[in-house]
Amino acid sequence: MSSIKLKRINAELVRCISEVLMLESRDPLMKSITITSADVASDLSIAKIYFTSLEDKSHESLEKEMEEASDFIRKKIADIIRIRTIPKLVFKYDESIEYGNKIEKIIKELHEKE
Repeated sequence: MSSIKLKRINAELVRCISEVLMLESRDPLMKSITITSADVASDLSIAKIYFTSLEDKSHESLEKEMEEASDFIRKKIADIIRIRTIPKLVFKYDESIEYGNKIEKIIKELHEKE
């Protein structure tokens, strides 16, 4: 499958999953989740969905909660997106934001020492 089409599917998945979490979910934890990106396999069998949250829960517990909700989310996405197959959703906590904040803090400390 062309990379342009995969990028389009990735973007559409991010948009639709965010929409489902905000509008369809009744769980306040799900409403605090922000989908940062998606990575769909070329055969559309699996999609890694990267997310972050403002909740003070461990990353593992958040991933577990999202995995439990993945069937619900997948069914809702099937109503929205018109593609051949809706991929199996695998949720991964996106640590890049925390990493960026850590780097920014280190740079700020270095500037303060000067």
